[in-house]
Amino acid sequence: MGANLVQLNVNPCKMCMPMGSLTAFFGIRGCMTILHGSQGCSTYIRRHMATHYNEPVDIASSSLTEQGTVFGGADNLIRGLENLIQLYHPEVIGVATSCLAETIGEDVPAIVETFRQKHPELDAALITVPSAGYSGTQYEGFFRTLRAVVSQVEMDTRPNGKVNVITGMISPADTRWLKSLLEGMGVEAILLPDLSENLDGGHGDSYSRLPMGGTPISEIGLMGGARMTLELSAFQNKDTSPARVLNEKYGVPFLRLPLPCGLAATDALIRELKKLGGTVSEGLRKERERYLDAMIDSHKYNALARPVICGEPDFVRSVVGLCCENGAVPVVAATGSDCKGWEESIRPQIEKAASVQLVKRFSVLNDADFDEIEHAARENGANLIIGSSDARRAAANLGLDLVRHSFPVHDHVGGQRLRMLGYEGSLQLLDRMTNTLLSKRNSRFRGEQYEKYYRGAKETSPPDETAESLALRTAKHPCFTCAEGKYARMHLPVAPECNIQCGYCVRKFDCPNESRPGVTSGILTPEEALEKYKRVKEKIPNLTVAGIAGPGDALANFPETSETLRLIRAYDPDVTFCLSTNGLMLPLYAQELVRLGVTHVTVTLNTVSPETGAKIYSHIDFMGKRYYGEEGASILLANQLSGLKLLCSLGVVCKINIVLLSGINENEIAEVVRTVKQLGAKLTNIMQLVPVKGSAFEHLSPVPNRKLADLRRECGKILPQMLHCRHCRADAIGTLDNDRSIEFREKPQQKSEAPLRFAVAARDGKPEPTCEADAIPEQKLSGHGIRLFTTYDKMEHAVKNGAKQMTGGIET
Repeated sequence: MGANLVQLNVNPCKMCMPMGSLTAFFGIRGCMTILHGSQGCSTYIRRHMATHYNEPVDIASSSLTEQGTVFGGADNLIRGLENLIQLYHPEVIGVATSCLAETIGEDVPAIVETFRQKHPELDAALITVPSAGYSGTQYEGFFRTLRAVVSQVEMDTRPNGKVNVITGMISPADTRWLKSLLEGMGVEAILLPDLSENLDGGHGDSYSRLPMGGTPISEIGLMGGARMTLELSAFQNKDTSPARVLNEKYGVPFLRLPLPCGLAATDALIRELKKLGGTVSEGLRKERERYLDAMIDSHKYNALARPVICGEPDFVRSVVGLCCENGAVPVVAATGSDCKGWEESIRPQIEKAASVQLVKRFSVLNDADFDEIEHAARENGANLIIGSSDARRAAANLGLDLVRHSFPVHDHVGGQRLRMLGYEGSLQLLDRMTNTLLSKRNSRFRGEQYEKYYRGAKETSPPDETAESLALRTAKHPCFTCAEGKYARMHLPVAPECNIQCGYCVRKFDCPNESRPGVTSGILTPEEALEKYKRVKEKIPNLTVAGIAGPGDALANFPETSETLRLIRAYDPDVTFCLSTNGLMLPLYAQELVRLGVTHVTVTLNTVSPETGAKIYSHIDFMGKRYYGEEGASILLANQLSGLKLLCSLGVVCKINIVLLSGINENEIAEVVRTVKQLGAKLTNIMQLVPVKGSAFEHLSPVPNRKLADLRRECGKILPQMLHCRHCRADAIGTLDNDRSIEFREKPQQKSEAPLRFAVAARDGKPEPTCEADAIPEQKLSGHGIRLFTTYDKMEHAVKNGAKQMTGGIET
């Protein structure tokens, strides 16, 4: 659940179980339904269905009131059935239950049996299904009803050579296509349910209150003698699967397939129908060819799509497949149902598409509400939503267009005629998605360019920097002067991705206790970074610098970096912007950084030799391709040097970080300093290696501190040196000597542990008495429950050993 610590939905992405149950009954010829519960339940469902399907929807109600709730509602249900039969004369009666009937424990099958005994003349089939709203969604309700139908209808088990085809809650238009496909391929089939006519009828001369479309009960009775069942749903289990009932009770084999949406899924269905004796017509082949042609026509647009897909499990899975095979990468796939096997079914499809498009972040959400979906969409950079009308509020909040599909569609007409199945249905949905993207791009293109390059630049850029103002900013920057104790900086961890792999680096995104570059306790979105900046600014008045230092590379995450800087600039026009980068993307983004108001940049440049670079960097990722060895190091070096020169020419104050690596680049440091000075750098920082466990250089010994000091002294004759670097984290906050980031972290909910209380007396041996004769420290400490350890170790080792003894040998 999105914003809640309790089981509470915020704008649910689902509807109640009776909605699905009663919809399924509309796929049976001559069937009328009655909902055993309060009157409002059936009214709600009638209204919901009528506005989507634009058809009259009759649903009876047993109208339970307070009296029926307390004393039982059997009389209400029996009277309701009598009235229904008198008015409609149905062939089938579906009896579903609401939350109220299930909560008070109504035994509906027993009540229905009593009704049969009271009315022996009744020839209508009565089918009961428990459908409490709190026990599932409309998805489970739909299939529970189908399961109840095949369980309770009397079956003729003699072999008849037919094929059972069981569908989910597809549209009437898609149902008509499926019937046409079966007929065209010559497959004699029993379709359950058949919503093609009852929920999308025509305007004729006469009107029948009784739904006369749908699958006849006599046909349903033949399903027990079919030769095969095709269940077009990917997520059914033993409690909801009608195909499993037919298999277990009557021995009918079954095969479960996803809804035939998209090329692969439609091919799979047609392949199975061919195995069952069906033939593929020339018209069907032409449909497939047209769909393939459409995929080619629109792939260059769909590759830009990052849709949110939300709704029933089968709908989402099918549309995810369609998007992925057309180059679109769903960044959120969400269902409101609690669906087993959801993650395992959806994630591999998206991962494959995401790897091709180099998309790093996407979410697969189960049992989600729209609050959670909206948060994930914003975090993952969605640009489109595909789902029902229930997603319209989230779409409005996100500023995204909504491609309306699935149930319900309340604010547009024609929901019952929307197609997505088969080659033609897939093509229609694909065209709607592509055209929605194009319409948004075409309608906003000029405005976005104007905002970005003219008005936006004038409004969000800081005042032109003079030499005096830039010098003042530098003087208040703790990493570019010796003012580390007077002014504070804040690192914003919005850049998790990196485009090179250094031998000394291991990034961690949930690390609370290491102090080094590349680690953070969490990744922030630009919006979250702004909110955190506001909180920090309020509590740390000497905050002068907002920087982005990872945990990856700021320019490898440029959309997040630029948006973060834009938001903070609008809030605080006077802040000094700083960022750190490996320099690979500097030539592309240098001018954009200046436009965003970045005045200080740190570039990590460890060598000016491609041969040495090949030893430091295992690979680089540049323009969609990975490069190794000297080839990669050469590209990186060329971009670092050209980008640095460009930045300096634009007036940006640049500092160069050089990681000192024993036996690798220690003899090249002075050459690096001379080179960057010629390009305009103002400061260099020769950094000691931090051997990180898990890195390629974890066993590389640091250069002795004396040699580091000598290098700094010698290079200081060439260019000023930073001598006070603290190897800051990617989420550091405060002055260099007082990191206060822990004050602003989200506090994890975990069991608190009692602290270890002990004292250590180091170096001097046994503690001596004080001036009070009996006031020996050991006795005083013991009286307060504090244990004393005496040691000749260094203090840091003594504390660790004391803690180890207190915990029975556990490292602390």
